[in-house]
Amino acid sequence: MGMISEFKEFAMRGNVIDLAVGVVIGGAFGKIVTSLVDNIIMPPIGLLLGGVDFSDIAWTLREATVDAAGETVPAVAIGIGEFINTLIQFIIIAFAIFMVVKAINRIHKKPEEAPAEPAEEVLLLREIRDSLQK
Repeated sequence: MGMISEFKEFAMRGNVIDLAVGVVIGGAFGKIVTSLVDNIIMPPIGLLLGGVDFSDIAWTLREATVDAAGETVPAVAIGIGEFINTLIQFIIIAFAIFMVVKAINRIHKKPEEAPAEPAEEVLLLREIRDSLQK
């Protein structure tokens, strides 16, 4: 029974629940950004570049073939267009996270403390210095 109660205490800690909520929201945000890039951002860019569909851009290393048994062997290709889409998604998500962290840091920023009063010895030495200069 000790292990179950220990796990319950661990799972009910605030940080674990916050992490779980963050993962779920992050997954949903990732899907939204994927849809934004694939369906809204890239089509106009592709249209401006002459009707290019970025998801179809690939560097084919080997064409698709049919083997001796009559089964189709798929092509081997490097999906450059998919990589570009994923890179744009990453940039959008990274920028959004940067903005959230920046806002949180601004909220949690400690007020600047006033400089502490100098020690009494320092004040006396300053008075002596000022009187000697006169």
